[in-house]
Amino acid sequence: MDNLCFTSVENIPQLKARAAFTDRCAAVFREDSEITPSNFNGIQYMPWGGDDQMPYDIIDLIEQDETLATCQIFNAEICYGSGLVYDCAEATKAVTSEVDDFMLDNDLAAYFLGVCQDFKHFGFAVSVIILNAEGTRVVRLMRKEACYCRFAVADKSGRIPKILYGNWRRIIPNKDAVEVIDLLDTSSPWRDLQDRLAKGTRTRKFAVLSRVPTPDSTYYPIPHYAALFRGKWYNIKQLIGIAKESKLKNSAPIKYQIEISHKYWEGIFRAEGITDRGKQQERIVTEKQRILDFLTGAENSGKAWFSTFYVTPDGKEQHDVVINKIDDSKEGGDWESDIQEAVNMICFTMRVHSNLVGSVPGKAQTNNSGSDKRELYTIAQALQKPYHDLLFTVHRIIIRLNRWQGVRPDCPFIQLTTLDEHADAKQVTTNDDNPDDQ
Repeated sequence: MDNLCFTSVENIPQLKARAAFTDRCAAVFREDSEITPSNFNGIQYMPWGGDDQMPYDIIDLIEQDETLATCQIFNAEICYGSGLVYDCAEATKAVTSEVDDFMLDNDLAAYFLGVCQDFKHFGFAVSVIILNAEGTRVVRLMRKEACYCRFAVADKSGRIPKILYGNWRRIIPNKDAVEVIDLLDTSSPWRDLQDRLAKGTRTRKFAVLSRVPTPDSTYYPIPHYAALFRGKWYNIKQLIGIAKESKLKNSAPIKYQIEISHKYWEGIFRAEGITDRGKQQERIVTEKQRILDFLTGAENSGKAWFSTFYVTPDGKEQHDVVINKIDDSKEGGDWESDIQEAVNMICFTMRVHSNLVGSVPGKAQTNNSGSDKRELYTIAQALQKPYHDLLFTVHRIIIRLNRWQGVRPDCPFIQLTTLDEHADAKQVTTNDDNPDDQ
């Protein structure tokens, strides 16, 4: 559905008002039907969403909201901390030299920031280790972007054997453009790697999955911020932006909000056999006008709008088209308190304090002191420890296989200091050999 304009504000001259067409985003993370495996080049894999486009839909929704996009990159930067390092304080000079060579051959800064973003966006990250020809050392470490990864169907024991990496934005990706990588056992990757090497495998490239445990055990984790899209605040904030823009461009208020699911448009295109992008956009414009014609004129009194819907397992109806009438008694200036409330709700869902990212608008706003902000920043970094523990698994495997005695992965925090310490910030680690800095 790329390059098609679904969101717009249209005039209704007869009513001296305007109508806002918006996308329905509540069903982004969930599907109304069971997802069945797909086949690619003889390998069964699980699509990510019913149309296999869920990660790209999530990215599009994030990019459409300034606050949400800012919270996401802030969370990734907080998780990054002071950066991934291999602590060689207890290692010999020879081992330290080998670690330095490994660091020069692998861009760990870009790798670690990338996996932090994958964690915050999708709840999992995929790292790939490449061994030397003899299979005795890890020589390369790479990140595979989560949105381009698909999991092969699990075997009878529940183990996922492979990762398929390719550009799944295409309906049918090229055969040569998809890379199939052996995935180490997610519950015991080190033991699995040892067993494979002991059996004489010639494979030298393995994927290691770092996954955030979630209450529902699915192939692709459902991030905590899914509640943002299943609730109302994301749509409310989008609508306020559209309303303020409409008020600036045209004094006519927005009287109707019309939410239309992508499935509604897909059904029209499929039923009428429209495949050309240009004709699809023309059909969207025609359908919008048909809805506006329904809303206008006294001759439409008593008429009903019919739309398809389905019932979720909990008994709730999900309509493809929903027409909401908006109370237009508020003037444009009165939206300030509403937009502040919407921003705070988004920041709350993303676990980011509004003052830390400077996203609270309005003239009369409360602000925290420097000490409060410093403590909020410290708390935010301290909460990243479970994610670091999950991300460090692949690095412990590298260190163990390469026989780097006395080396361990670490991600120091950036501790903001007070004026009496005569420094703006210092690094703090949770390693056992630094008890004073814990």
